[in-house]
Amino acid sequence: MKRYLLIVVVTCLGMTNIAGAQAGDGASALAKLQGLTGNWEGTFAWSGPRNTSGKMNATYYSTGNGSAIVENLIVDGAPSMTSVYHLDGADLRVTHFCAAQNQPRLKATSVDLAQGVIKFSVVDVTNLRSPDAGYVHGLEVRLLDSNHITLDFLFEGGGKRSTERVDLKRAH
Repeated sequence: MKRYLLIVVVTCLGMTNIAGAQAGDGASALAKLQGLTGNWEGTFAWSGPRNTSGKMNATYYSTGNGSAIVENLIVDGAPSMTSVYHLDGADLRVTHFCAAQNQPRLKATSVDLAQGVIKFSVVDVTNLRSPDAGYVHGLEVRLLDSNHITLDFLFEGGGKRSTERVDLKRAH
């Protein structure tokens, strides 16, 4: 019985890599994100129940002796959101310090560097004020080329879903 249970557990654990990001993808994706270092400018637009848009700038820099990439999204000269991309073993993670004043922690569930797409899903959220408070439940990073990226923050709260699209081009 114990041997059967061990086989089932090992089989299930192995299957998680089939559906999600493959081993080694996290380090490759983090290396790709390190290429974003510098200043960016662009726009943001909400879709769904929230309906606003405007200009947004961003800065990316490496910290932790190259172990993490910090993304500051800036509106009207002040950082409004910060995300820190880093590895947890072989997994690529991101902690998002949201304008909603909570901190979703997400894990890469799909990495396709040939297409330049990294998809993250929420693992948990710290500082969530109530069970129906809004938070980022997913993030899609699209590395369109070395000078153009988009970020789709998938937001959920109060039973409603919306997306904030950030479209950035490298500032020259």
